[in-house]
Amino acid sequence: MSTYAIGDIQGCFRTLRRLLKRIRYTDSDRLWLTGDLVNRGPRSLEVLRWVREQGDRVVTVLGNHDLHVVARALGTRAPKSRDTLDAVLEAPDREELIDWLRRRPLFHRADGFALLHAGLLPDWSLERAGQLAREVEGVLGGPEPERLLQALVDRRPRAWREGLDEEDRWRVTVQAFTRLRTCRDDGRVCDGFSGPPEKAPEGCHPWFELRDDHAAGVTVVCGHWATLGLRMQPGVMALDTGCVWGGTLTAVRLEDRETFQEPLADQD
Repeated sequence: MSTYAIGDIQGCFRTLRRLLKRIRYTDSDRLWLTGDLVNRGPRSLEVLRWVREQGDRVVTVLGNHDLHVVARALGTRAPKSRDTLDAVLEAPDREELIDWLRRRPLFHRADGFALLHAGLLPDWSLERAGQLAREVEGVLGGPEPERLLQALVDRRPRAWREGLDEEDRWRVTVQAFTRLRTCRDDGRVCDGFSGPPEKAPEGCHPWFELRDDHAAGVTVVCGHWATLGLRMQPGVMALDTGCVWGGTLTAVRLEDRETFQEPLADQD
């Protein structure tokens, strides 16, 4: 049995199937997915259905596009011009898929690895990150998810500090786990930047350069940052290689860190 971590799929189901064939995925293996199962690619519905059918063999964390489709389905967010979510939102099993998706974690930790979509703030220990993730997951997966989703729309997140009120704490937590790329030394997120690290605004650093999770014996497995590309270094394993933008879909076998890549096969 092996565990493979796979970067952002974003509706590229044909590419995913080819990558699984390349790694010789079987029912005895496990998959860790870095989130953003959906959007921008043409086959989000197929991806959601397949991942859900795998049951406990697959762990997937929530990405910003996953939260977007949940918010659209629940009526708290308007469509965006580049959305490719109609098939999901019009599917006969839409309610079951959205209900399943909103109950996925933001953060999963096991066997010396921590899986998340985007990043962690400098001031967070891994234990504190887990606590904050569980709080948000409890609201999103509970009977009133609209409360959290509406809070994300109403105001821009504040800088992190202990003692934030409930809704501000949710905003900062969700922004870090699903959208973080760079931040300042004091932990303030450099919001809106999506380019490569060398073009980051002055004073903005890749989030992982301000942490030392390797010292705690943990490697953070993440996606989200396509212009960063594949990054394998002590403490971090970044796997978004821009499949949906014409790049590749990347898998890493966690036991020995062997890397596998499949070029985009979902051009139509």
